[in-house]
Amino acid sequence: MDKPSPGSRSHLFTIRVWEEEIGSNQNEWRGKIQLFTTGDVRYFREWTALAPLLLTMLSESQTDIPQREKQ
Repeated sequence: MDKPSPGSRSHLFTIRVWEEEIGSNQNEWRGKIQLFTTGDVRYFREWTALAPLLLTMLSESQTDIPQREKQ
């Protein structure tokens, strides 16, 4: 079994999706992503936006790590 490398981190996200009526007989799926450790929240309206939002949130959370933890 592989051991995580020193300094590796895991991230816990919650993703909530719901269907919302946007007009007569028209519905749209919407979503909310929250990074559990920081409370950072982002919303999306298209499934194609989900992965880019996760990547953005991950890169932003990496910049928040103090230098001593990165080494």
